[in-house]
Amino acid sequence: MKEACARWHDHVPLHARVPGRPAPYYTFIAPGRAGAELEQWPRSKRPASEAILASGGTITHHHAVGRLHRSSWEQERSPLFEAALSAAKDKLDPSNILNPGCLLPSKP
Repeated sequence: MKEACARWHDHVPLHARVPGRPAPYYTFIAPGRAGAELEQWPRSKRPASEAILASGGTITHHHAVGRLHRSSWEQERSPLFEAALSAAKDKLDPSNILNPGCLLPSKP
């Protein structure tokens, strides 16, 4: 994070969504370099996501995944869960119009 953004600030409030288990929210704020924002983003996002997964955390929490978290979520989910989700999506969304390529690989 420091390497990608030079200066940064983090904020970690705790929320108890599950009794007895804290749910920390991490917010990182850093100045962008004009014209380099798209380059900065993955250089800071990737190490943060890797640290979350390496420490046993989840990339999803309760906000869902979306395209920005998909690559990390693919490391977290099991093949069995992917197969079950894919089967449910095939049955409920046979035309693949609901968020194609968001949670599962795109189908031709």
